[in-house]
Amino acid sequence: MADAANPDIVYTKVDEAPELATASLLPIIQRFASAAGVSVGTRDISLAGRILASFPEHLAEDQRISDDLAVLGELVKTADANVIKLPNISASVPQLVAAVKELQGQGFAVPDYPETPASDAEHEIRARYDAIKGSAVNPVLREGNSDRRAAKAVKAFAQANPHRMGEWNADSKTRVASMSGGDFFSNEVSATLAADTTAKIVLIAEDGTETVLKDGLSYPAGTVVDATFMSAAALDTFLADEIARTKDEGVLFSLHMKATMMKVSDPIIFGHAVRQFLAPVFDRHGDRLAALGVNPNQGLGDLLARVAGEAEIKADIEACMADRPPLYMVDSDRGITNLHVPSDVIIDASMPALIRAGGKGWGPDGKEQDAVCVIPDNSYAPVYDETIKYFKETGKLDPATAGAVQNIGLMAQKAEEYGSHPTTFEIPVAGTVRMILGDGTVLHEHKVAAGDIWRSSSARKAPIEDWVTLAIDRQAAEGCEAIFWLDESRAHDAELIKYVKPILEARGVADKFAILAPREATRQTLETIRKGDTSIAITGNVLRDYLTDLFPILELATSAKMLSIVKLMQGGGLFETGAGGSAPKHVQQLQAENHLRWDSLGEFCALAESFKFLADAKGNAKARVLGEAVEAATQGILDHGRSPGRKVGQPDNRDSHYWFARYWAEALAAQTDDADLAAEFAPVAQALAENEAQIVAELAAPRGQAADTGGYYHPDPVRLAAVMRPSATLNGIIGQA
Repeated sequence: MADAANPDIVYTKVDEAPELATASLLPIIQRFASAAGVSVGTRDISLAGRILASFPEHLAEDQRISDDLAVLGELVKTADANVIKLPNISASVPQLVAAVKELQGQGFAVPDYPETPASDAEHEIRARYDAIKGSAVNPVLREGNSDRRAAKAVKAFAQANPHRMGEWNADSKTRVASMSGGDFFSNEVSATLAADTTAKIVLIAEDGTETVLKDGLSYPAGTVVDATFMSAAALDTFLADEIARTKDEGVLFSLHMKATMMKVSDPIIFGHAVRQFLAPVFDRHGDRLAALGVNPNQGLGDLLARVAGEAEIKADIEACMADRPPLYMVDSDRGITNLHVPSDVIIDASMPALIRAGGKGWGPDGKEQDAVCVIPDNSYAPVYDETIKYFKETGKLDPATAGAVQNIGLMAQKAEEYGSHPTTFEIPVAGTVRMILGDGTVLHEHKVAAGDIWRSSSARKAPIEDWVTLAIDRQAAEGCEAIFWLDESRAHDAELIKYVKPILEARGVADKFAILAPREATRQTLETIRKGDTSIAITGNVLRDYLTDLFPILELATSAKMLSIVKLMQGGGLFETGAGGSAPKHVQQLQAENHLRWDSLGEFCALAESFKFLADAKGNAKARVLGEAVEAATQGILDHGRSPGRKVGQPDNRDSHYWFARYWAEALAAQTDDADLAAEFAPVAQALAENEAQIVAELAAPRGQAADTGGYYHPDPVRLAAVMRPSATLNGIIGQA
């Protein structure tokens, strides 16, 4: 067994619903694992944990914690890594500010987030906080490429118990709207570096003044380096036109972006949408709004809070909203619009939900309506556009007969991490942005205007080659359709194709793969799964993020049940448990009703793979028995309908964990590969079965009442355990077994 500081399996401590569920599930996992000499420890990568780790000098000695993200960042570069990674918050500014306020209220003297830093000290604090924003965790941990697919048991259950799909009609007014020019897609340039090099990014203003935007960049030979920008003027014109057109069409206006992961670019674009939607208000009251600290990037909700005492501005906002198209609602009952909070607008969750609902979104009146889906950049908007067009033509997908879409995603070593990459800038003055290599060569160059958004991303040679190899292996295992979602007319994709084709040809498998632009790949894939067949989507990083929500939500109703394996390039394993986009609503329900509907099926799937990986890596035969028993327990959860219900009064996440422990113990007691494990868990299985009524009653007793975990972002461990482990009988059986 590994020591406490270096456990055999690391289970990440995260946020919101997954963290609540962990408080119930992890003690069960640790107890069962110990029987095989396997230690399961935790590392804190939650938003609150990352904030505390970033400001040790502001804290008392007993409040300081280690920088666990940095520790894990080093671990995943080794063959010893075995990490179960749950979904964590990719923080927007409002979430970051709320977490800081909560921590301060708990007695942690972390500094305020300086929205407009005025001193060197505030700039330094802001820089530390900015490193926490957005998708700060995933680029650190993902030192391998992604293999995501539905576990066979999960897919079989979904087909046997199909979820409800909304009806699609050919006359639906729902559509996708994107820019026809001036966006990231149209302005992209890309090149593959012939040699190792350093680089810097400079802005040369029209008066000749030179500003270094970023220095000290370093790229190995073979790296694909991109650069592009979005025109602020073109964006504003597009948004204004779409707002007017949407009103004429009589449908909902909705914006679909990812202001969490794309922490620099998308909040700015989101702010442009807020400003354009309320253009008359900003035109008339711009100075006063600025004086009140209004930043449209933070959303309509923040704006309304800041103008609460301004009767004239409020009246003009109401008049403007009445003259605009109705907004797509995040929460109609609470009046939360699509433009209220940037972190509520998560394209990979919102678009699949709308498509699954037959192209319908919730309007301010609490009724479903058609909607215009505004996705400004055209890089991946065609995926959603083609999906909507396809279902208008063919009708809804039938989950009972639909095939499966697996994904092999390029993401190792921060590949294509343009959203949270430190090479994205809002341009302060008109001029020319140049990316200059160490020898003085200008690699990329763009003429830009003030307010434009310029960004660069890269993908290294080794991860690209590993990605293609992983795709070849997966196709060989499945023997099914496999498509590289690459557009030869797009600069970045054209460079990737130069890698892909020679590798496929050298391996003699070029005839087993297609290379299609995203729009064409979308239609072919939909046609494939409608026939009940399997397709492997081989994609870049951002498209991986989008597709591993889109297709699972259509097939399974959720992306949280996907098996997600990251084969780390140094030999370790990272096992991800699914998406957390719905986690905030789950927490709200727990706080109000003490009911947690979070489904831990993703954790169960990841756990089985983690144990089996450990068995192979460490030669621990007992770990394999544990992993196979986890698979049996997971099948039991599905076969007997033991997943959480949505409403209070129904079984919830904690009930599911009881049944998981019981099925796991029963599987271990029944197996014949390890007599010691069978003997140890036979009495556990018996006790769990004999005490079923008592355990279920103890779990149900607190339901329907408010639950206090001591914090949203940073719950108190004692209160959290009391809420999530209310059955003394279950705790005793697990603890004493």
